[in-house]
Amino acid sequence: MGKPAVAIELTAAERRELEGLAGRRKTAQGLARRARIVLAAADGLENKAIVERVGADANTVGKWRRRFAERRLDGLYDEPRPGTPRQIGDEEIAEVVRRTLEETPPDGTHWSLRSMARAVGYAPSTIHGIWQAFGLQPHRSETFKLSSDPFFVEKVRDIVGLYLAPPERALVLCVDEKSQVQALDRSQPLLPMRPGQPERRSHDYKRHGTTTLFAALDIATGEVIGRCFARHRAREFLQFLRTIETNVPADLDVHLVIDNYATHKTPAIRKWFARHPRWHIHFTPTGASWLNQVERFFARLTEKQLRRGVHRSTRELEEAILGYIETVNADPRPFRWTKSADDILATIKRFCLRTLETAENQTKIIKTSESEH
Repeated sequence: MGKPAVAIELTAAERRELEGLAGRRKTAQGLARRARIVLAAADGLENKAIVERVGADANTVGKWRRRFAERRLDGLYDEPRPGTPRQIGDEEIAEVVRRTLEETPPDGTHWSLRSMARAVGYAPSTIHGIWQAFGLQPHRSETFKLSSDPFFVEKVRDIVGLYLAPPERALVLCVDEKSQVQALDRSQPLLPMRPGQPERRSHDYKRHGTTTLFAALDIATGEVIGRCFARHRAREFLQFLRTIETNVPADLDVHLVIDNYATHKTPAIRKWFARHPRWHIHFTPTGASWLNQVERFFARLTEKQLRRGVHRSTRELEEAILGYIETVNADPRPFRWTKSADDILATIKRFCLRTLETAENQTKIIKTSESEH
């Protein structure tokens, strides 16, 4: 006669947790099987029956049954296994982090795994582990720009308000120009993609002139009005405004979101707006082109048509651009603006505070270093 199996009684919360572990797809298979063992034991099955149900040997069934009886749910998880003791102490790790944040190598602007490894005497894999643990990526650098517009907050609230709650009986258009779009032809024929090899193109190219695209994006429908011009002066912008005027129903007001480019504010443009009272102008803050949704359309145009396109003349380039606009308008899909003005301003505030904090810390480090020397 062997020892009687340990009786298992579950609370409602424990049963829910075990059933979740047993049925969840992302649960590790070993942990799911342990949960099924405990559930079967709680249903009153003997170990022999559990062996047949879950496909485990008797020792495994008995082990996890006992572990659960002793430690409940915590007993089903693996205990930490002994391994090689850590060779680098906390102070050494802190020194690597400090040097990464506060110093640069003598022969470069940022650390690499090998240069830091040489500097501190550890293996590159060790440096990689430390950097990964602390989220450090010296090889990466991102850009940013904060608007210095004194009316930044007011303009953000105005434009975001248009996006989230557009006025009735009105059309909201985001307008801008994509200037100096180059018609580029590769110096050698393109090698097409084939199995095991990506498309290849020569790194050099021939220039065949430039064009400027003026575009107006309807934020409600995603449709685009576009025209190409050889130049992007106020004269061309005025012609484009007239194009919009002829394409917008006469009974609708027009709310225009544009940036602060000089050609948008010339006396001729101001007079034209004054003669068309149904037009309402909303200027984006200086240095905040990301508020203009047509920039997102320009990014898609570049990615899908221009970056890898081959155009042997400006005429071919303009045909490709206008053809892309026709394709977009055949099945338009508006961009979905989700962030409120408060969310945007709160994000910028957090960024500014972090930037100031970093600058203050760097100043303290420099002063400490100077005093030590």
